[in-house]
Amino acid sequence: MDARARRATLDLPHTHVDDFFIDGTWCPAGSAERTPVIDPATGETWGSVPVAEAAELDRAVAAARRAITPWSALSAAERAEYLLRIAEEIEARAEALSLTNTRENGSPVSETRGAAANAAGIFRYFAGLAGWLDAEDLRPFPAGGAETVVEKDPVGVCGLIAPWNFPINLVVIKLAPALLAGCTVLIKPASPTPLSIRFIIEAVAAAGVPAGVVNLLTGPGRFGDAIVRHPGIDKIAFTGSTPVGRKIAAACGELLRPVTLELGGKSSAIILPDADLGEVSKVLIRSCMRNTGQTCYISTRILAPASRYEEVVEMVADTIRAAPQGDPLDPVTVFGPVATAAQFDSVSGYLDTAHAEGARVVTGGGPAVLGEGLEEGVFITPTVLADVTPEMTVAREEIFGPVLTILRYDDADGTAGEAVALANNTEFGLGGLVFGADETAALAVARRVDSGSVGINFFGSNHAAPFGGRHDSGLGVEYGIEGLSAYLSYKSIHRRS
Repeated sequence: MDARARRATLDLPHTHVDDFFIDGTWCPAGSAERTPVIDPATGETWGSVPVAEAAELDRAVAAARRAITPWSALSAAERAEYLLRIAEEIEARAEALSLTNTRENGSPVSETRGAAANAAGIFRYFAGLAGWLDAEDLRPFPAGGAETVVEKDPVGVCGLIAPWNFPINLVVIKLAPALLAGCTVLIKPASPTPLSIRFIIEAVAAAGVPAGVVNLLTGPGRFGDAIVRHPGIDKIAFTGSTPVGRKIAAACGELLRPVTLELGGKSSAIILPDADLGEVSKVLIRSCMRNTGQTCYISTRILAPASRYEEVVEMVADTIRAAPQGDPLDPVTVFGPVATAAQFDSVSGYLDTAHAEGARVVTGGGPAVLGEGLEEGVFITPTVLADVTPEMTVAREEIFGPVLTILRYDDADGTAGEAVALANNTEFGLGGLVFGADETAALAVARRVDSGSVGINFFGSNHAAPFGGRHDSGLGVEYGIEGLSAYLSYKSIHRRS
């Protein structure tokens, strides 16, 4: 089916909207200024949202501040009941959420159809931590004679600022622990993806969450800065680029305001000499080029042993070539467009640099020209670059598009020492992979990789385990009890025993 004809069959509930969610109701915007929503597969402007003004920010923050006292007065078990209802309501909106997400940023429906289930799973996981939050925490003095009651208070009103690549789950991983902790929130989605998040807000409202606990405003990057600096905000949680994260960190440092930052990455997949390349191929796209390469933790640098280098290059290129690229609304599509015209220009610039610096293009290497209604889309042909050296720009900087680089390491000594040195030769430290038949040996290598998360023969996010970056990849963690703790302020009350 032609891409435009496929879109003509859709009846999405949110396209051109003119309201915000403040204090439990949808409120008309005060300004006529709008942000367009563009389908990157077709170039069509199919939606728009209003741009919030300072007065609306003040209203949303005031609503959140009013709501925090009654919301935090509930037990964690009572708040968990709301989280469980939110999970059910999200799942009821799964199809419309998926289609909206795909039209916003071009993520294939094969990816976005799991967004609602994953979001619901995050809410259910954090609901399961209510017992830990409600439990009394008594700690005796080491010398005896007294004890300390450690109380877990909510940190306050939280500004949640989301990226465009996973606009649902990268909000929910902030929203769920914040709500369980007793915080209230203001959400600002990324400008390219402001519509799919409305399904989460609808789920919150349908679950009966009290007015003011969750608020939604839309606006450009400068509006995000206004949220960060607003005197009524107590904490910021941001996922996005490292340059923007630095600015947020500087502002929060000046204000002594807690901040969680999940930023960029330049992760490596170390292929050990004994790796089964057939098994690597099965997980390669999910682990190294997920979401058309627009995923922060994926291992876009593949480190191949010199003894098997060309074999690895051939396997990677064959795997990437075999995956269909096309309309992201087609269920068979693996690679869609990049998310925006600006991202297309950025990725194209990196490819130009790779050509100039001497990388070998094995497959891809430039724009993809597609027909059937996709002529105006922003598609980059999935690209594999070989003979990449550590000093090349594409080996050092985050590309955030469908580009894999393959570097050679010397495996003669059998310790993978050069591979680990290459993996650690980066300013980032977010993800990573080690592929090897001997999992004990692979684990030993993984422990030497300087990164917040490393997978052995696969990569996945575990809701129960902390996820966060080192160095230029961020501050703090999300997921797990550790992610919940980011929304808590601890108080010690000392008393005689």
